[in-house]
Parts: sequence; structure tokens; C-alpha cells
Amino acid sequence: MIDIREVDPGTEDVRPIIEAHLAHSWDATPQTSNHTMDVDSLREPGIRFWAVYEAEKPLGCGALKALPDGTAEVKSVHVVAAARGRGLARILMTHLADLARAEGVRALVLETGADHMSEYDAARKLYESLGYAYCDPIYGYEDDFNSAFMRLSLR
Repeated sequence: MIDIREVDPGTEDVRPIIEAHLAHSWDATPQTSNHTMDVDSLREPGIRFWAVYEAEKPLGCGALKALPDGTAEVKSVHVVAAARGRGLARILMTHLADLARAEGVRALVLETGADHMSEYDAARKLYESLGYAYCDPIYGYEDDFNSAFMRLSLR
């Protein structure tokens, strides 16, 4: 059974997932375009973090960062390699959208790798299938050749 829990990103069982996410993004993204958050950044005020568990083992994670424009940015969505292909990222993304909608957030936004970066093809395809649309740079970002920006209206 899948269980999604709000947790401290620094817990011993979740930290390796964040480290794997960081390693992937650092390998796949030019350093000047990398916006991946480490454990300490994910603990900052205004950021909430969740982990996906099965049989008390964390298999993935994701976070929401509240933005001053009334939106929330989806951050650090990652599923461990051994658990991919089971729809866990979709379950987590739907959970985050449901929570944000219930809390009155008007839209979820995100930044991911641009279409010339094949390492992000699966992520972009997932976000598109969930109704996210490409948009101009989101709050706090500038236009970047290596970034794709997406938005999901929650109203």
C-alpha cells in the first residue's frame, strides 16, 4: 500500500532519495541552469516536503514551495530507479495538486529541463498528461535555454 507523508527532508531514510535527485540533475543539467534544492534548502520556511512510502520504505519525494504570487512551485519530484514505471510520480503529483487546491493555491508551477534535454522527456510527458501547460518563466526565474516552465491552474 502506498502512503504519502509530509516529512523532514533530512530524515535518514529520505536523504538518499534527495541525494540521488541531486546527482541526476547535476549530471543532466548545465550548472548555470540547475535549480535543484538540497536537503537544507528543502527545509527553508515556505517549503513543505513529502515522501512516498511502501511498506515503510521511501520510494520517492516531492515538495511545494509557496510563492508570493499565490502559486506554489513543485520541487524535487523524484522516484528511486527501482520503483519507476509504477505510476508513483503521477500519484505524488496528483496528491500535491489536491493539497494545494484544498489550501487555496491558485496554480502549481514548475521548472524542468527543456525539450533538447532528453533526460527530462519522461518528466515533461508526465506533467503534460496531468494538464500542465508550458508558460513564460515562473516567479523567481529568468528565461533560460535549458529550462522549460509549466503551469497547472487549480481553479
